[in-house]
Amino acid sequence: MRDFKKLQVWQKSHLLTLEIYKTTSLFPKDELYGLVSQMRRSSSSIPTNIAEGCGRESNIELNRFLTIAKGSASELEYQLLLAKDLNYIDSVAFLSLNEKINEIRKMIYGYGAKLL
Repeated sequence: MRDFKKLQVWQKSHLLTLEIYKTTSLFPKDELYGLVSQMRRSSSSIPTNIAEGCGRESNIELNRFLTIAKGSASELEYQLLLAKDLNYIDSVAFLSLNEKINEIRKMIYGYGAKLL
């Protein structure tokens, strides 16, 4: 069993989730059950799946959960683009968050490649 809290990729994805929660708290209230909920769910899915994979018995199982985390990162990337296009976030916030997502996704790919 691996300690997910020691993984830099988990730490960064956890911080991203906290930032997404903070950012989406400023969205219009009518998006609470729409885009806000979707962004929070997809962002928290990244560290959640890394953590769950670390609790599994094999590298193959861990890699499967890393694949799910990558999918959640891609989902969040689109949702951020939508939020920018709806003017819920400005271009500066979009670029900063998008850069963090891409960094995390690269880290997940790298970690997964080491497992196989």
